[in-house]
Amino acid sequence: MKFGLNACVMSGALLALTACQREPEPVQAQRFSLDAARHVPEAPIASPDTRNAAWSVTKDAQAIDFGRPGADPLLSLACDLRKTPAQLRIVRHVVARPSEKALLPVIGNGTISRFKVDATLAAGEWRWEGALPANDPSLDVFTGPRELEATLPGGGTLLIAGSRIPGEFVNWCRAGGRVQRVEAAEADAAAATAAPARPISSVMPGR
Repeated sequence: MKFGLNACVMSGALLALTACQREPEPVQAQRFSLDAARHVPEAPIASPDTRNAAWSVTKDAQAIDFGRPGADPLLSLACDLRKTPAQLRIVRHVVARPSEKALLPVIGNGTISRFKVDATLAAGEWRWEGALPANDPSLDVFTGPRELEATLPGGGTLLIAGSRIPGEFVNWCRAGGRVQRVEAAEADAAAATAAPARPISSVMPGR
């Protein structure tokens, strides 16, 4: 009987030990991409301070920049007169990553326009750019004198004070830059014609 009792005790101990050592149930497997795991989203950029910011014409007169005095531009409009029809390029100076795409909504002057922009390497910086024909109706959002609001996902909202400069620039680009040059030439000719003639005595020798 003692042997039987010991056998029962040992058998119970073995069962308890087996229960303790039982392998855990397998966890459901999940697939993931190493590229996605390596990609860590950047923190959204706060909306820039646009107090005292204004539009200015670039040195080559082919673009206008919006920004604070002495600082890098926040938004640019550039005109390419080499193409027919002329092409207008919108540049949002916010750091972009290669191959990324986004929509840049611009609200103002009773219009809402959404511009497709791509990450573009230019002038040593990755920035957001979009280009379209200058006669595209969506550019009408820039042609009024009222305040504009441009929002880039992750890049904050850009508040642009009302100004006539962007409208004049868009219209200049739409005209291929020719109308304004002709008007300037006509104004110079009219000024030259209106200038008083020098008296003959002042140009005759000995007088």
